[in-house]
Amino acid sequence: MSKPCIICVAITGSLPRKEDNPAVPITIAEQVESTQAAFEAGASIAHCHVRLEDGSPTSDPERFARLKEQLEKHCPGMIVQFSTGGRSGAGAERGGMLPLKPDMASLTVGSNNFPTRVYENPPDLVDWLAAEMRQYGIKPEIEAFDLSHIHQAVAMNRDGRIPGKLYVQFVMGVKNAMPADKDVFDYYVKTVNRLAPDAEWCAAGIGRHQIEVNEWCIAAGGHTRTGLEDNVRLDRDTLAPSNAALVARAVALCEKYGRPVATAAQARDILELHPAA
Repeated sequence: MSKPCIICVAITGSLPRKEDNPAVPITIAEQVESTQAAFEAGASIAHCHVRLEDGSPTSDPERFARLKEQLEKHCPGMIVQFSTGGRSGAGAERGGMLPLKPDMASLTVGSNNFPTRVYENPPDLVDWLAAEMRQYGIKPEIEAFDLSHIHQAVAMNRDGRIPGKLYVQFVMGVKNAMPADKDVFDYYVKTVNRLAPDAEWCAAGIGRHQIEVNEWCIAAGGHTRTGLEDNVRLDRDTLAPSNAALVARAVALCEKYGRPVATAAQARDILELHPAA
């Protein structure tokens, strides 16, 4: 269990939840300040969405550019990961920020149900997003909402559409999608280890499941994701005060299980990313 644990912080989602928790950062300045505190607390990856001033989601490349520039300035070496998820855009719009060449970008390789709609990821869009990531030297983070997404990511890795070492994240606890279930988690880890033994994996627990999924990951030797995008409460009654507080909670779990927390440089080495400029 001496392997360093990479902590990803999802700083703000694509849903306008400012009213649920005032700590959720919306503006670029708020996002940078919140991410810097999370970075100093132990996070080595920043998973990024951007929003308009009113809190509504957007895929505006100019906002992504401003955020990336400021994160690289204030969080030196931190891995910047852009979301290409479907809440803030449709079709090719979802990849419009990829020419900015972030270190990583999320990639969901299949469709699934969300609480009130279908999260559509048709094969042609998946292939286009993967091709854009190859062109710009961006490492995909596979967001697996379903078992089939793990199998598809492995197939794309084998045929070269997703080159290099796979990084697979299990997204658990989304209503109508994969449940936050320990037996399911164990099977997903087993599946990744069987099909892609060199891959790295992590998981994200949504809502009240965040802390238990953090612990499952850290105890099992994987990496983990936390942050206000996934959970705005520390428990049923207590609002999370900041992204940094959620990162600190994951760091405490690493200490509990004897896992060192990966520095940004170590995270880059584990994920086979180029060194920070």
